[in-house]
Amino acid sequence: MIKKEMIAMLLAGGQGSRLGVLTKKVAKPAVAFGGKYRIIDFPLSNCINSGIDTVGVLTQYQPLRLNAHIGIGIPWDLDRNIGGVTVLPPYEKSTSSEWYTGTANAIYQNLEYMENYNPEYVLILSGDHIYKMDYEVMLDFHKQNNADVTIATMPVPMEEASRFGIVVADEDGKIEKFEEKPEHPSSNLASMGIYIFSWKVLKEALIALSDEKGCDFGMHIIPHCHENGNRLFAYEFNGYWKDVGTLGSYWEANMELIDIIPEFNLYEEFWRIYTKSDTLPPQYISGESRIEKSIISEGAEIYGEVINSVIGTGVVIGKGSVIRDSIIMKDTVIGENVIVDKSIIAENVKIGNNVVLGIGDNVPNKLEPKIYSFGLVTIGDKSVIPDNVKIGKNTAISGVTESADYPDGVLASGETIMKAGDR
Repeated sequence: MIKKEMIAMLLAGGQGSRLGVLTKKVAKPAVAFGGKYRIIDFPLSNCINSGIDTVGVLTQYQPLRLNAHIGIGIPWDLDRNIGGVTVLPPYEKSTSSEWYTGTANAIYQNLEYMENYNPEYVLILSGDHIYKMDYEVMLDFHKQNNADVTIATMPVPMEEASRFGIVVADEDGKIEKFEEKPEHPSSNLASMGIYIFSWKVLKEALIALSDEKGCDFGMHIIPHCHENGNRLFAYEFNGYWKDVGTLGSYWEANMELIDIIPEFNLYEEFWRIYTKSDTLPPQYISGESRIEKSIISEGAEIYGEVINSVIGTGVVIGKGSVIRDSIIMKDTVIGENVIVDKSIIAENVKIGNNVVLGIGDNVPNKLEPKIYSFGLVTIGDKSVIPDNVKIGKNTAISGVTESADYPDGVLASGETIMKAGDR
């Protein structure tokens, strides 16, 4: 029988509804990040950099692009005969066919996959955070403390603590109390949703709670282990970690990549971020273009100005156009004399000539004020914007739009256009 010391289970089924039109057609872990990468590249690269060569990726929502991206795991050196990366969608069983209903339920439905490797430890990860972490150091901490469960934690501002699972630990890191999204948190040590379980303990807990509807780690498994007298420890992480779950945090995390001294550095030799790279020609920067403090990915063609922005692979920016403080994803084409201010433009979008994005006042979005805020313009995958229109702040556009969709050629701040059909 194969035996692996530690295998990783990466939860990548999330819809990421707070990213609005960016995740209408694609799972959150497959959303582009930092030009040429996708969000899932970060935990996958952490695995290979930490020496973990067996990763199960649990997908569910809109998995197409994610599956195509992961493939057989070649970019992460995870194409192996034994182990490697395996995509684990929900599947029909002889007794029932069911979707994954919670994070722990998804892991429970893949018990057989884990048993194949007879691991001593199982690392549970989520596919939607941006960070670099050596899981081997966390495993050493787990072993030193003879722990049954180790939870990666990090201090957060007290006012944000109620958004997280909160742990209270003694000076040795032993967890005395665990609260899932408490109204009045007892500490500011937040769970990062990264767990190492000793395999026996995980298996017992998953089977014991298998009938629990929507079984979840924070809500059910961790409290169950704690009540059963298992040894729970908090491993404190002090590096960069960003949950890019909202448009604001997603935009910020991309902008931080282009700081003069970036807090999160994509260029470190010893901790590389791997991704599936298409075979692309080099970028082309024309004589009349100007670029300042930006990331420009391979295959991009720049004929205008790009300032403080992140430009994906194969993007074309026309003559006389000016892009500022924006994220433009793969294969998007921007016409001539276009002004783009503080916008997030998804993949395969076509923007006509003489368009202006990001005008007007910072008015709340009428349809989804909690999602489309931060003064951003957000345009979903494969959308089309016609020539000569102006678009305000806190707006969202999805689909093929025509001049008739813009009264007097304007989409005012706070408005939304959702249309069926792709280009």
